[in-house]
Amino acid sequence: MLVVSRKEREKIVFPTIGASVELLFLKGKVARLGIDAPRDLPILRGELVDENTPKYDRDAAQAAQQRDHALRNELNIAAIGLALLRKQLQACQQDAADKTLEMLIHKVSHLRDARSAKGDPNSADHAPRALLVEDDENERFLLAGFLRSSGFEVDSASDGAEALTYLAASDKPDLVLLDMLMPRCDGPTTVRTIRRNPHFEGMKIYAVSGTAPAELGVELGPQGVDRWFQKPLDPERLVGELQTALGLAE
Repeated sequence: MLVVSRKEREKIVFPTIGASVELLFLKGKVARLGIDAPRDLPILRGELVDENTPKYDRDAAQAAQQRDHALRNELNIAAIGLALLRKQLQACQQDAADKTLEMLIHKVSHLRDARSAKGDPNSADHAPRALLVEDDENERFLLAGFLRSSGFEVDSASDGAEALTYLAASDKPDLVLLDMLMPRCDGPTTVRTIRRNPHFEGMKIYAVSGTAPAELGVELGPQGVDRWFQKPLDPERLVGELQTALGLAE
C-alpha cells in the first residue's frame, strides 16, 4: 500500500488510467475528496465492494483507447477527403474526384467494420446486399459508392444479361436496383425473367429509370417491380426508402 500525505487542493494522479484524486478540504475527522476519472472507470466506496464487483482490466482499457484513437484518425482522414472531393468536383477534376471518392468509400467501409468489431449495439448483424444494374459507368460507380457509404454491400452489373448471370451464380441479394433502358437485356426483360424463377421469390426489385412504368409496360407489385424511382434520383430518399422496406430505419 502506498501512503501519501496531501494538503488541501493537492492531488494524487494515476496517469496510466487517466484519473486523479484531489483533497478538497478537511472537516474534523472527515476528508472530502474530488475524483476525476474516465466515465467507464467504476468508482465505489470501500464498503460497497464485494466479490461480484468487476475488476479493472488495464489491457482491455488500453486496447479500447487505442481503438478510439485509430477511429478518430480515420474520421479525420474522411473529413479531409470530403473537403478535397468538394473542391475537385467544383473544379471539374473528374478523374481526381473519382480516386478521392474511392478512397472515402474504403474508409467508410473500414469504419463500419470497426464499429461492428467493437460490438456497437447499433450495428447490424450483416449489411443488406444490393445488386445495382446500370449501363452508365459513372452513374453506376457513384450510386454504388453512395449505397456503400450508407451501410449496404453492393455488387454491380452493366446490363440485364450480366445481372442474370450474377444472380445465377451468387447468393440471392436482398434487393435489385434496376435501370430500365439498357443494351443486350433491358429492364423489363430482366424483371420478367427474375419473377418467373421461384428461387428469387420475395426478392425486392426497385426500378431506377428516367421513364415511367406505363411507357414500358412494367407491372408495379410483387410480379413486377416493388417501387419505381424516377431519375433524376434523390439518393438520400432512395436509401431511406430501402432502409424502411428492409426494416432498418430507426
